[in-house]
Amino acid sequence: MKKIILLLFLLSATVVLLVGCGGDEELEAHDNVPMKEEGDVEEASTITYPLTGEVAKEQVNRRVIGVTINNHPEARPHSGIQAADLVYEVLSEGEVTRLVALFHSEYPERVGSVRSSRPYHIELVQGYGGLLVTHGWSPEAEQLLKAGRADYLNGLFHDGTLFQRSPDRKAPHNSYITFANIQKGLTDKGYTLEGDVAPFRFYEEGAEMEGLAIDELTINYFDRNRVTYRIQSESGEMTRYNEELQTIDLDTRKPVEVSNLFVVETDHRVLDDQGRREINLTSGGRGLLLQGGRLQFVEWRNENGRILPVQNGEIVPFLSGQTWINIVPTSPGLDKMVEWNNDEKGVTDDAN
Repeated sequence: MKKIILLLFLLSATVVLLVGCGGDEELEAHDNVPMKEEGDVEEASTITYPLTGEVAKEQVNRRVIGVTINNHPEARPHSGIQAADLVYEVLSEGEVTRLVALFHSEYPERVGSVRSSRPYHIELVQGYGGLLVTHGWSPEAEQLLKAGRADYLNGLFHDGTLFQRSPDRKAPHNSYITFANIQKGLTDKGYTLEGDVAPFRFYEEGAEMEGLAIDELTINYFDRNRVTYRIQSESGEMTRYNEELQTIDLDTRKPVEVSNLFVVETDHRVLDDQGRREINLTSGGRGLLLQGGRLQFVEWRNENGRILPVQNGEIVPFLSGQTWINIVPTSPGLDKMVEWNNDEKGVTDDAN
C-alpha cells in the first residue's frame, strides 16, 4: 500500500514539473516576440500625384482642370502657371502660341489671363477627362462644347462675376479667375469635380538619364516667339524663357521649373483668313525629349488622348515634376524650329 502511495506521489510530482517547464517555455517564446512600442505606426505605402509623380500628403480624388491661357507678350507674366502639373504650348492664330495648363496636384490662388479655346484645346483636356475653363471660343469649339464634348466654364457668360478684368492690362489680355470661382462655377453648372486620374509612368528617384548632354534648347515659333529652356546644373531641372525674359508666376514671383520637356512635330492646317488652325493630335510622329540635361530623339503617340514619348515601341517614363509639351508644325518642323547647345561638343546643333 505504501509503495502504491509513493508511486502516485512521484507521478504527481512529474506532472507538476512538466507543466512548470512548459509554462517557462511559453513565457520564453513570448519574450522573443517583438513588441510594438507605444506610438509606433505601421509604414504606409507612398501616395504620389498621378501627373507629377511627386509625393502627396493624402489621396486626391478630383478631376483635372484645364485652362486656356493667353501667351501674347502683353499677357506675360502669367498667373498660376507655376502650379500646373502639365502645360501644352501650341500655335493659335498667326504665329502666337497659347497655353493649355492642366491643374490637379495643386490649385493656385488665381489663373490667367484666360483666353478662348479651339477644338484641339478641348482635345488636349479631354485626354485627362478634365474640365475646361475658357474665355471665348472659335465657332468650331463652340459647336463642340454646346454638343457636350466636354464639361466647361466660359467667361463669356460670367464676365465681371466669376471672371474679373485686371485694371493693369488691356482686353483681351486681362481676364482672370480664382480657383475658388472655378470650382463654384463648375459646381453650379452641375458638373462633378470628383474623379480618378490615370497616372503617368515615372522613373524611380536617382535614375540615370540617357541621351545627348546639352545646356539649353530653343524653339523658334516663326521668329515671333522664341522659347528657351535652360538646364540648371545642380538640380537638372529647367528654367523657361521667352527671349531673355524668364517665365515666372506673376502672383508668387516664383520661376517655372520644368522636369520634362517634350517637343513634338505634327501636321497643322490653316482653316480661314483669321489664321485658325486644324492640328492633328492623333497621327504620331517625331519628337525630342529633354530630361535631366539629356536629350533623346524619340517618337510620340496618342494613347487615350494623351501625347506620350515612345522609344523602340515602349513609352518613356517622365521624371517627377512639371512637364511642358511644345507642339510644332511639321512644316518647317523640328529640323528648322528647334536648336540646342551641345555641352559635349560646345556647338549649336539642330534636329537633323
